[in-house]
Amino acid sequence: MTSDMNNTGNFTKQTNNKNYLYEPPVFTVEQRLEKIKQALPQVEKLFENEFTKNHFPGLAYGIIVDGELLSTHSFGYIDLQQKIPATSKSLFRIASMTKSFTAMAIVKLRDDGKLRLDDPVQQYIPELKMTDMLTNDAPIITIRHLLIQHAGMPEDDPWADRLLALPDNEFLAMLKKGISISNPPGTIWEYTNLGYTMLGRIITVVSQMSYQKYIKREILDPLGMTNTFWEYNEIPSELLARGYRWECERYSEENLLHDGAYGAMGGLISSIEDFSKYISYHLQAWPARNEPDHGLVRRSSLREMHHPWNFIQLSTYKHRPCPFMCAYAYGLAWIKDNDGLVAITHSGGLPGFGSNWIMLPEHGIGLVSFANGTYAELDTINSIIIEQIVTLAELKSRQLPIPKILTERKNQLIKLLLENNWNIQDSELSVIFAENFFLDHSLELRKKTSQDLLNEAGKILNIKKLIPKNQLRGHFDIIGEQATIQVKFSLSPENPPLLQELELVKINQ
Repeated sequence: MTSDMNNTGNFTKQTNNKNYLYEPPVFTVEQRLEKIKQALPQVEKLFENEFTKNHFPGLAYGIIVDGELLSTHSFGYIDLQQKIPATSKSLFRIASMTKSFTAMAIVKLRDDGKLRLDDPVQQYIPELKMTDMLTNDAPIITIRHLLIQHAGMPEDDPWADRLLALPDNEFLAMLKKGISISNPPGTIWEYTNLGYTMLGRIITVVSQMSYQKYIKREILDPLGMTNTFWEYNEIPSELLARGYRWECERYSEENLLHDGAYGAMGGLISSIEDFSKYISYHLQAWPARNEPDHGLVRRSSLREMHHPWNFIQLSTYKHRPCPFMCAYAYGLAWIKDNDGLVAITHSGGLPGFGSNWIMLPEHGIGLVSFANGTYAELDTINSIIIEQIVTLAELKSRQLPIPKILTERKNQLIKLLLENNWNIQDSELSVIFAENFFLDHSLELRKKTSQDLLNEAGKILNIKKLIPKNQLRGHFDIIGEQATIQVKFSLSPENPPLLQELELVKINQ
Protein backbone atom coordinates (compact mmCIF):
# COMPACT_ATOMS: atom_id res chain seq x y z
CA MET A 1 0.00 0.00 0.00
CA THR A 2 1.26 3.49 -0.83
CA SER A 3 0.14 6.73 0.76
CA ASP A 4 1.11 10.39 1.05
CA MET A 5 0.36 10.20 4.80
CA ASN A 6 2.95 11.76 7.09
CA ASN A 7 3.38 12.25 10.82
CA THR A 8 0.61 14.89 10.96
CA GLY A 9 -1.72 11.96 11.64
CA ASN A 10 -0.89 12.26 15.35
CA PHE A 11 -4.23 12.59 17.18
CA THR A 12 -2.81 14.59 20.07
CA LYS A 13 -1.79 17.53 17.91
CA GLN A 14 -3.86 20.67 18.48
CA THR A 15 -4.22 22.77 15.35
CA ASN A 16 -4.34 26.56 15.43
CA ASN A 17 -6.08 27.73 12.27
CA LYS A 18 -3.89 30.86 12.15
CA ASN A 19 -0.89 28.66 11.38
CA TYR A 20 -2.42 27.55 8.08
CA LEU A 21 -1.87 30.36 5.60
CA TYR A 22 -4.20 30.53 2.63
CA GLU A 23 -2.65 29.48 -0.66
CA PRO A 24 -4.56 30.70 -3.74
CA PRO A 25 -5.40 28.38 -6.65
CA VAL A 26 -2.80 28.16 -9.43
CA PHE A 27 -2.62 26.99 -13.03
CA THR A 28 -1.31 23.46 -13.35
CA VAL A 29 -1.40 22.90 -17.14
CA GLU A 30 2.14 22.48 -18.45
CA GLN A 31 3.27 24.75 -21.33
CA ARG A 32 -0.03 26.61 -21.01
CA LEU A 33 1.05 29.69 -22.97
CA GLU A 34 2.56 27.65 -25.81
CA LYS A 35 -0.62 25.64 -26.16
CA ILE A 36 -2.65 28.84 -26.40
CA LYS A 37 -0.30 30.16 -29.10
CA GLN A 38 -0.83 26.98 -31.11
CA ALA A 39 -4.57 27.72 -31.19
CA LEU A 40 -4.13 31.22 -32.65
CA PRO A 41 -4.21 30.28 -36.38
CA GLN A 42 -7.62 28.66 -35.85
CA VAL A 43 -8.83 31.80 -34.08
CA GLU A 44 -7.77 33.98 -37.00
CA LYS A 45 -9.65 31.79 -39.47
CA LEU A 46 -12.84 31.95 -37.43
CA PHE A 47 -12.70 35.74 -37.22
CA GLU A 48 -11.92 36.05 -40.93
CA ASN A 49 -15.01 33.96 -41.75
CA GLU A 50 -17.12 36.11 -39.42
CA PHE A 51 -15.80 39.28 -41.06
CA THR A 52 -16.60 38.03 -44.55
CA LYS A 53 -20.05 36.54 -44.05
CA ASN A 54 -21.39 39.55 -42.12
CA HIS A 55 -20.14 42.24 -44.53
CA PHE A 56 -18.33 44.09 -41.77
CA PRO A 57 -16.37 47.02 -43.23
CA GLY A 58 -13.68 46.44 -40.63
CA LEU A 59 -13.02 44.15 -37.68
CA ALA A 60 -10.29 43.98 -35.07
CA TYR A 61 -9.75 41.59 -32.17
CA GLY A 62 -7.30 40.91 -29.39
CA ILE A 63 -6.57 37.95 -27.12
CA ILE A 64 -5.40 38.69 -23.59
CA VAL A 65 -3.60 36.06 -21.49
CA ASP A 66 -2.29 36.62 -17.97
CA GLY A 67 -2.38 40.39 -18.27
CA GLU A 68 -0.74 40.66 -21.71
CA LEU A 69 -2.13 41.29 -25.19
CA LEU A 70 -0.92 38.00 -26.66
CA SER A 71 -2.31 38.31 -30.17
CA THR A 72 -4.23 40.79 -32.28
CA HIS A 73 -5.41 40.84 -35.87
CA SER A 74 -7.53 43.09 -38.06
CA PHE A 75 -9.51 42.86 -41.27
CA GLY A 76 -10.96 45.43 -43.68
CA TYR A 77 -11.16 49.17 -43.27
CA ILE A 78 -12.13 51.77 -40.69
CA ASP A 79 -12.77 54.29 -43.48
CA LEU A 80 -14.09 52.86 -46.74
CA GLN A 81 -13.74 56.10 -48.68
CA GLN A 82 -10.13 56.70 -47.66
CA LYS A 83 -9.28 52.97 -47.61
CA ILE A 84 -7.71 53.21 -44.15
CA PRO A 85 -7.02 49.66 -42.88
CA ALA A 86 -8.23 48.53 -39.47
CA THR A 87 -5.44 47.94 -36.94
CA SER A 88 -5.09 47.23 -33.24
CA LYS A 89 -4.70 51.01 -32.78
CA SER A 90 -7.91 51.90 -34.65
CA LEU A 91 -10.50 53.61 -32.46
CA PHE A 92 -14.01 52.16 -32.47
CA ARG A 93 -17.00 53.33 -30.48
CA ILE A 94 -17.55 50.54 -27.95
CA ALA A 95 -21.15 51.49 -27.06
CA SER A 96 -22.55 49.62 -24.02
CA MET A 97 -19.15 48.20 -23.12
CA THR A 98 -18.85 51.67 -21.55
CA LYS A 99 -21.26 50.63 -18.79
CA SER A 100 -18.66 48.77 -16.74
CA PHE A 101 -16.45 51.89 -16.66
CA THR A 102 -19.39 53.84 -15.27
CA ALA A 103 -20.02 51.04 -12.76
CA MET A 104 -16.36 51.00 -11.75
CA ALA A 105 -16.47 54.75 -11.13
CA ILE A 106 -19.49 54.27 -8.84
CA VAL A 107 -17.71 51.46 -6.98
CA LYS A 108 -14.61 53.62 -6.57
CA LEU A 109 -16.69 56.45 -5.13
CA ARG A 110 -18.24 53.90 -2.77
CA ASP A 111 -14.82 52.58 -1.75
CA ASP A 112 -13.67 56.16 -1.13
CA GLY A 113 -16.61 56.75 1.20
CA LYS A 114 -18.35 59.26 -1.09
CA LEU A 115 -21.61 57.33 -1.51
CA ARG A 116 -23.36 54.08 -0.61
CA LEU A 117 -24.85 51.68 -3.12
CA ASP A 118 -28.13 51.62 -1.20
CA ASP A 119 -28.48 55.40 -1.27
CA PRO A 120 -31.69 56.60 -2.97
CA VAL A 121 -31.00 57.89 -6.47
CA GLN A 122 -33.13 60.97 -5.76
CA GLN A 123 -30.61 61.97 -3.09
CA TYR A 124 -28.28 62.88 -5.97
CA ILE A 125 -30.86 63.46 -8.72
CA PRO A 126 -33.77 65.24 -7.04
CA GLU A 127 -35.53 65.47 -10.41
CA LEU A 128 -36.38 61.78 -10.03
CA LYS A 129 -38.83 62.66 -7.25
CA MET A 130 -41.27 63.63 -9.99
CA THR A 131 -41.55 60.00 -11.12
CA ASP A 132 -44.52 58.00 -9.86
CA MET A 133 -43.92 54.34 -9.07
CA LEU A 134 -46.36 51.72 -10.35
CA THR A 135 -47.42 50.59 -6.88
CA ASN A 136 -47.76 52.15 -3.45
CA ASP A 137 -45.46 49.54 -1.94
CA ALA A 138 -42.63 50.03 -4.46
CA PRO A 139 -39.21 50.68 -2.90
CA ILE A 140 -37.29 53.86 -3.59
CA ILE A 141 -34.90 53.35 -6.52
CA THR A 142 -31.32 53.02 -5.26
CA ILE A 143 -27.90 53.21 -6.87
CA ARG A 144 -27.69 49.43 -6.54
CA HIS A 145 -30.93 49.05 -8.52
CA LEU A 146 -29.36 51.05 -11.36
CA LEU A 147 -26.10 49.07 -11.30
CA ILE A 148 -27.76 45.66 -11.63
CA GLN A 149 -30.60 46.68 -13.98
CA HIS A 150 -33.26 46.22 -11.30
CA ALA A 151 -34.78 49.70 -11.30
CA GLY A 152 -38.04 48.92 -13.10
CA MET A 153 -37.21 51.11 -16.09
CA PRO A 154 -38.09 49.83 -19.58
CA GLU A 155 -35.71 48.35 -22.14
CA ASP A 156 -34.83 51.39 -24.25
CA ASP A 157 -32.10 50.51 -26.76
CA PRO A 158 -33.70 51.91 -29.94
CA TRP A 159 -34.65 55.17 -28.23
CA ALA A 160 -31.58 55.75 -26.07
CA ASP A 161 -29.04 54.93 -28.78
CA ARG A 162 -30.03 58.11 -30.62
CA LEU A 163 -29.71 60.31 -27.52
CA LEU A 164 -25.97 59.94 -26.93
CA ALA A 165 -25.30 63.66 -27.44
CA LEU A 166 -28.20 64.91 -25.28
CA PRO A 167 -26.97 67.85 -23.13
CA ASP A 168 -27.18 67.57 -19.34
CA ASN A 169 -29.78 70.30 -19.00
CA GLU A 170 -32.13 68.58 -21.44
CA PHE A 171 -31.63 65.27 -19.67
CA LEU A 172 -32.55 66.79 -16.31
CA ALA A 173 -35.52 68.59 -17.87
CA MET A 174 -36.76 65.23 -19.14
CA LEU A 175 -36.48 63.73 -15.65
CA LYS A 176 -38.43 66.65 -14.17
CA LYS A 177 -41.41 65.59 -16.26
CA GLY A 178 -41.30 62.14 -14.68
CA ILE A 179 -40.34 58.93 -16.44
CA SER A 180 -42.45 55.93 -17.34
CA ILE A 181 -41.82 52.79 -15.30
CA SER A 182 -42.34 49.26 -16.69
CA ASN A 183 -42.04 47.21 -13.48
CA PRO A 184 -41.91 47.87 -9.74
CA PRO A 185 -38.24 48.37 -8.75
CA GLY A 186 -36.50 45.31 -7.36
CA THR A 187 -38.82 42.74 -8.98
CA ILE A 188 -37.36 41.80 -12.37
CA TRP A 189 -34.30 42.36 -14.55
CA GLU A 190 -34.77 44.68 -17.49
CA TYR A 191 -31.95 46.25 -19.47
CA THR A 192 -32.06 50.04 -19.42
CA ASN A 193 -29.67 52.67 -20.74
CA LEU A 194 -31.49 55.40 -18.85
CA GLY A 195 -30.37 53.86 -15.56
CA TYR A 196 -26.69 54.05 -16.51
CA THR A 197 -27.16 57.61 -17.74
CA MET A 198 -28.42 58.38 -14.23
CA LEU A 199 -25.29 56.74 -12.79
CA GLY A 200 -23.23 59.12 -14.92
CA ARG A 201 -25.14 62.02 -13.42
CA ILE A 202 -24.49 60.69 -9.90
CA ILE A 203 -20.76 60.51 -10.64
CA THR A 204 -20.88 64.13 -11.78
CA VAL A 205 -22.74 65.30 -8.68
CA VAL A 206 -20.60 63.40 -6.17
CA SER A 207 -17.19 64.06 -7.76
CA GLN A 208 -18.05 67.68 -8.63
CA MET A 209 -16.70 67.18 -12.12
CA SER A 210 -18.20 65.68 -15.27
CA TYR A 211 -18.40 61.89 -15.24
CA GLN A 212 -16.20 61.94 -18.36
CA LYS A 213 -13.40 63.79 -16.53
CA TYR A 214 -13.74 61.60 -13.45
CA ILE A 215 -13.54 58.33 -15.40
CA LYS A 216 -10.59 59.63 -17.41
CA ARG A 217 -8.72 60.83 -14.31
CA GLU A 218 -9.50 57.90 -12.01
CA ILE A 219 -9.67 54.95 -14.43
CA LEU A 220 -8.44 55.56 -17.98
CA ASP A 221 -5.26 57.51 -17.23
CA PRO A 222 -4.05 55.27 -14.36
CA LEU A 223 -4.55 52.21 -16.59
CA GLY A 224 -2.54 53.83 -19.38
CA MET A 225 -5.60 54.00 -21.64
CA THR A 226 -4.40 57.24 -23.20
CA ASN A 227 -6.02 56.45 -26.56
CA THR A 228 -9.55 56.06 -25.23
CA PHE A 229 -11.85 59.02 -25.79
CA TRP A 230 -15.37 60.31 -25.24
CA GLU A 231 -15.59 62.75 -28.14
CA TYR A 232 -14.79 61.68 -31.72
CA ASN A 233 -13.71 65.22 -32.71
CA GLU A 234 -10.60 64.74 -30.56
CA ILE A 235 -9.40 61.73 -32.57
CA PRO A 236 -7.03 61.90 -35.57
CA SER A 237 -8.90 60.91 -38.75
CA GLU A 238 -6.40 58.15 -39.57
CA LEU A 239 -7.34 56.35 -36.31
CA LEU A 240 -11.09 57.00 -36.15
CA ALA A 241 -13.34 54.18 -37.31
CA ARG A 242 -16.30 55.38 -39.35
CA GLY A 243 -19.53 53.49 -38.80
CA TYR A 244 -21.46 51.84 -41.63
CA ARG A 245 -24.72 50.05 -42.27
CA TRP A 246 -24.93 47.19 -44.79
CA GLU A 247 -28.27 47.56 -46.50
CA CYS A 248 -29.59 46.68 -49.96
CA GLU A 249 -26.25 45.12 -50.87
CA ARG A 250 -24.27 48.29 -50.23
CA TYR A 251 -22.69 50.28 -47.41
CA SER A 252 -24.08 53.55 -46.17
CA GLU A 253 -22.19 55.65 -43.63
CA GLU A 254 -23.84 56.34 -40.28
CA ASN A 255 -23.58 59.77 -38.69
CA LEU A 256 -21.19 59.74 -35.74
CA LEU A 257 -22.80 60.86 -32.49
CA HIS A 258 -21.25 63.47 -30.24
CA ASP A 259 -20.70 62.92 -26.55
CA GLY A 260 -23.32 63.99 -24.01
CA ALA A 261 -25.32 62.94 -20.96
CA TYR A 262 -26.00 59.48 -22.38
CA GLY A 263 -22.32 58.78 -22.94
CA ALA A 264 -22.19 57.11 -19.52
CA MET A 265 -24.20 54.24 -20.98
CA GLY A 266 -22.36 53.88 -24.28
CA GLY A 267 -20.10 56.72 -25.39
CA LEU A 268 -16.49 55.56 -25.05
CA ILE A 269 -14.24 55.12 -28.09
CA SER A 270 -11.26 52.79 -27.73
CA SER A 271 -8.75 50.54 -29.49
CA ILE A 272 -7.92 46.88 -29.09
CA GLU A 273 -4.57 47.84 -27.57
CA ASP A 274 -6.14 50.18 -25.03
CA PHE A 275 -9.07 47.97 -24.11
CA SER A 276 -6.76 45.02 -23.53
CA LYS A 277 -5.32 46.98 -20.59
CA TYR A 278 -8.79 47.19 -19.11
CA ILE A 279 -9.39 43.46 -19.49
CA SER A 280 -5.98 42.76 -17.94
CA TYR A 281 -6.93 44.86 -14.96
CA HIS A 282 -10.13 42.87 -14.44
CA LEU A 283 -8.29 39.56 -14.83
CA GLN A 284 -5.71 40.46 -12.18
CA ALA A 285 -8.46 40.53 -9.55
CA TRP A 286 -8.50 36.71 -9.67
CA PRO A 287 -7.86 34.70 -7.65
CA ALA A 288 -8.39 36.16 -4.19
CA ARG A 289 -4.98 36.26 -2.51
CA ASN A 290 -2.87 37.88 0.19
CA GLU A 291 -0.40 39.94 -1.85
CA PRO A 292 -0.53 43.78 -1.63
CA ASP A 293 -3.51 45.46 -3.29
CA HIS A 294 -2.52 48.69 -5.04
CA GLY A 295 -5.10 48.98 -7.82
CA LEU A 296 -7.56 51.73 -8.73
CA VAL A 297 -10.15 49.86 -6.71
CA ARG A 298 -9.69 46.89 -4.42
CA ARG A 299 -9.44 43.47 -6.03
CA SER A 300 -12.43 42.46 -3.94
CA SER A 301 -14.38 45.35 -5.46
CA LEU A 302 -13.57 44.13 -8.97
CA ARG A 303 -14.73 40.65 -8.04
CA GLU A 304 -17.88 42.26 -6.63
CA MET A 305 -18.38 43.83 -10.07
CA HIS A 306 -18.19 40.34 -11.61
CA HIS A 307 -20.66 38.74 -9.20
CA PRO A 308 -24.07 37.56 -10.52
CA TRP A 309 -26.37 39.91 -8.63
CA ASN A 310 -29.53 39.85 -10.73
CA PHE A 311 -30.80 36.73 -12.51
CA ILE A 312 -31.60 37.23 -16.21
CA GLN A 313 -32.44 33.88 -17.73
CA LEU A 314 -31.66 30.22 -18.29
CA SER A 315 -30.98 29.71 -21.98
CA THR A 316 -29.08 27.67 -24.57
CA TYR A 317 -26.20 28.78 -26.75
CA LYS A 318 -26.87 29.44 -30.43
CA HIS A 319 -23.75 27.57 -31.47
CA ARG A 320 -24.01 24.43 -29.34
CA PRO A 321 -26.68 22.57 -27.37
CA CYS A 322 -25.42 23.56 -23.95
CA PRO A 323 -27.63 25.34 -21.42
CA PHE A 324 -26.28 28.30 -19.51
CA MET A 325 -27.43 30.63 -16.77
CA CYS A 326 -27.04 34.38 -17.16
CA ALA A 327 -27.16 37.15 -14.56
CA TYR A 328 -26.33 40.82 -14.47
CA ALA A 329 -23.41 42.11 -12.43
CA TYR A 330 -22.22 45.75 -12.32
CA GLY A 331 -22.24 46.86 -15.95
CA LEU A 332 -21.33 43.29 -16.91
CA ALA A 333 -23.02 39.99 -17.55
CA TRP A 334 -22.10 36.77 -15.72
CA ILE A 335 -22.56 33.46 -17.53
CA LYS A 336 -22.07 29.90 -16.29
CA ASP A 337 -22.70 26.99 -18.62
CA ASN A 338 -23.55 23.37 -17.97
CA ASP A 339 -19.86 22.46 -18.14
CA GLY A 340 -19.08 24.85 -15.29
CA LEU A 341 -17.30 27.42 -17.47
CA VAL A 342 -17.74 30.92 -15.99
CA ALA A 343 -17.51 33.98 -18.24
CA ILE A 344 -17.76 37.70 -17.60
CA THR A 345 -18.87 39.60 -20.68
CA HIS A 346 -20.69 42.55 -22.22
CA SER A 347 -21.61 43.62 -25.71
CA GLY A 348 -22.08 47.04 -27.26
CA GLY A 349 -24.10 48.23 -30.21
CA LEU A 350 -24.88 51.57 -31.82
CA PRO A 351 -25.66 52.77 -35.33
CA GLY A 352 -22.41 52.00 -37.15
CA PHE A 353 -20.75 49.86 -34.46
CA GLY A 354 -20.79 46.55 -32.60
CA SER A 355 -18.45 45.17 -29.95
CA ASN A 356 -18.03 42.48 -27.34
CA TRP A 357 -15.55 41.51 -24.67
CA ILE A 358 -15.43 38.31 -22.69
CA MET A 359 -13.08 36.92 -20.08
CA LEU A 360 -12.77 33.66 -18.19
CA PRO A 361 -11.50 34.75 -14.77
CA GLU A 362 -10.77 31.20 -13.62
CA HIS A 363 -8.70 30.55 -16.76
CA GLY A 364 -6.86 33.88 -16.99
CA ILE A 365 -7.84 34.66 -20.58
CA GLY A 366 -9.88 37.36 -22.30
CA LEU A 367 -11.00 38.35 -25.78
CA VAL A 368 -12.25 41.62 -27.26
CA SER A 369 -13.50 42.41 -30.75
CA PHE A 370 -14.77 45.54 -32.50
CA ALA A 371 -16.53 46.02 -35.83
CA ASN A 372 -17.73 49.18 -37.57
CA GLY A 373 -21.04 47.74 -38.73
CA THR A 374 -24.41 48.77 -37.29
CA TYR A 375 -25.20 46.63 -34.24
CA ALA A 376 -22.59 44.08 -35.29
CA GLU A 377 -23.24 41.00 -33.15
CA LEU A 378 -19.91 39.70 -31.90
CA ASP A 379 -20.97 37.93 -28.72
CA THR A 380 -21.55 34.56 -30.38
CA ILE A 381 -18.25 34.46 -32.28
CA ASN A 382 -16.36 35.60 -29.18
CA SER A 383 -17.98 32.82 -27.15
CA ILE A 384 -17.15 30.25 -29.83
CA ILE A 385 -13.54 31.37 -30.04
CA ILE A 386 -12.81 31.55 -26.32
CA GLU A 387 -14.32 28.07 -25.94
CA GLN A 388 -12.12 26.90 -28.83
CA ILE A 389 -9.05 28.26 -27.07
CA VAL A 390 -9.97 26.39 -23.89
CA THR A 391 -10.51 23.18 -25.87
CA LEU A 392 -7.53 23.37 -28.24
CA ALA A 393 -5.10 24.43 -25.51
CA GLU A 394 -6.58 21.93 -23.03
CA LEU A 395 -6.92 24.71 -20.48
CA LYS A 396 -8.08 24.03 -16.96
CA SER A 397 -9.20 26.45 -14.30
CA ARG A 398 -6.81 27.22 -11.49
CA GLN A 399 -6.43 24.38 -9.02
CA LEU A 400 -6.43 24.91 -5.27
CA PRO A 401 -3.27 23.71 -3.49
CA ILE A 402 -4.05 21.19 -0.79
CA PRO A 403 -4.62 23.08 2.48
CA LYS A 404 -2.46 21.81 5.34
CA ILE A 405 -5.44 21.39 7.65
CA LEU A 406 -7.16 19.08 5.14
CA THR A 407 -3.98 17.02 4.82
CA GLU A 408 -3.80 16.72 8.59
CA ARG A 409 -7.42 15.60 8.88
CA LYS A 410 -7.01 13.19 5.96
CA ASN A 411 -4.06 11.49 7.61
CA GLN A 412 -5.95 11.21 10.88
CA LEU A 413 -8.83 9.58 9.00
CA ILE A 414 -6.50 7.12 7.30
CA LYS A 415 -5.09 6.08 10.66
CA LEU A 416 -8.59 5.59 12.03
CA LEU A 417 -9.95 3.69 9.05
CA LEU A 418 -7.00 1.51 8.08
CA GLU A 419 -4.90 1.12 11.21
CA ASN A 420 -7.01 1.59 14.34
CA ASN A 421 -10.48 0.58 13.10
CA TRP A 422 -11.92 3.52 15.05
CA ASN A 423 -10.35 2.27 18.30
CA ILE A 424 -9.27 5.51 19.97
CA GLN A 425 -9.48 6.94 23.47
CA ASP A 426 -12.44 9.13 24.41
CA SER A 427 -10.05 11.95 25.24
CA GLU A 428 -8.75 11.88 21.69
CA LEU A 429 -12.13 12.22 20.02
CA SER A 430 -12.40 15.96 20.60
CA VAL A 431 -9.05 16.53 18.94
CA ILE A 432 -10.35 15.64 15.50
CA PHE A 433 -14.15 15.42 15.61
CA ALA A 434 -16.68 18.23 15.98
CA GLU A 435 -19.37 17.95 18.62
CA ASN A 436 -22.03 16.85 16.14
CA PHE A 437 -20.01 14.04 14.55
CA PHE A 438 -21.00 11.08 16.73
CA LEU A 439 -24.42 12.53 17.48
CA ASP A 440 -25.28 12.29 13.79
CA HIS A 441 -23.99 8.70 13.47
CA SER A 442 -22.76 6.67 16.42
CA LEU A 443 -19.22 5.36 16.71
CA GLU A 444 -20.51 1.79 16.44
CA LEU A 445 -22.40 2.52 13.22
CA ARG A 446 -19.48 4.34 11.64
CA LYS A 447 -17.13 1.51 12.56
CA LYS A 448 -19.43 -1.12 11.04
CA THR A 449 -20.14 0.87 7.88
CA SER A 450 -16.51 1.63 7.14
CA GLN A 451 -15.37 -1.92 7.88
CA ASP A 452 -18.02 -3.40 5.56
CA LEU A 453 -16.94 -1.10 2.73
CA LEU A 454 -13.26 -1.81 3.24
CA ASN A 455 -13.95 -5.56 3.22
CA GLU A 456 -15.68 -5.14 -0.14
CA ALA A 457 -12.71 -3.16 -1.46
CA GLY A 458 -10.28 -5.96 -0.64
CA LYS A 459 -6.58 -5.48 -0.18
CA ILE A 460 -5.68 -1.79 -0.12
CA LEU A 461 -3.29 -0.95 -2.94
CA ASN A 462 -3.04 2.82 -2.85
CA ILE A 463 -4.37 5.99 -1.27
CA LYS A 464 -4.82 8.77 -3.80
CA LYS A 465 -4.02 12.43 -3.45
CA LEU A 466 -6.56 14.58 -1.65
CA ILE A 467 -8.65 16.84 -3.92
CA PRO A 468 -9.74 20.00 -2.10
CA LYS A 469 -13.11 21.60 -2.79
CA ASN A 470 -12.14 24.59 -0.67
CA GLN A 471 -10.15 25.25 2.50
CA LEU A 472 -12.40 23.06 4.65
CA ARG A 473 -13.82 20.41 2.32
CA GLY A 474 -12.30 17.70 0.14
CA HIS A 475 -12.16 14.04 -0.81
CA PHE A 476 -9.67 11.28 -1.57
CA ASP A 477 -9.86 7.71 -2.87
CA ILE A 478 -8.74 4.49 -1.19
CA ILE A 479 -7.90 2.02 -3.96
CA GLY A 480 -8.59 -1.64 -3.26
CA GLU A 481 -8.22 -4.78 -5.36
CA GLN A 482 -12.01 -5.14 -5.72
CA ALA A 483 -13.32 -1.60 -5.42
CA THR A 484 -12.45 2.00 -4.68
CA ILE A 485 -13.75 3.79 -1.60
CA GLN A 486 -14.17 7.53 -1.99
CA VAL A 487 -13.79 9.38 1.30
CA LYS A 488 -15.57 12.77 1.43
CA PHE A 489 -15.25 15.01 4.46
CA SER A 490 -15.85 18.56 5.59
CA LEU A 491 -14.59 20.57 8.54
CA SER A 492 -16.41 22.83 10.96
CA PRO A 493 -16.00 26.64 11.05
CA GLU A 494 -14.54 26.61 14.59
CA ASN A 495 -10.88 27.17 15.31
CA PRO A 496 -9.26 24.73 14.93
CA PRO A 497 -11.61 23.25 12.32
CA LEU A 498 -12.78 19.74 13.21
CA LEU A 499 -14.43 16.96 11.25
CA GLN A 500 -18.15 17.63 11.10
CA GLU A 501 -19.13 15.32 8.23
CA LEU A 502 -17.75 12.10 6.73
CA GLU A 503 -19.10 10.04 3.86
CA LEU A 504 -17.64 6.82 2.44
CA VAL A 505 -18.85 5.83 -1.02
CA LYS A 506 -18.05 2.61 -2.86
CA ILE A 507 -16.98 3.06 -6.49
CA ASN A 508 -16.86 -0.15 -8.52
CA GLN A 509 -13.80 -0.50 -10.70
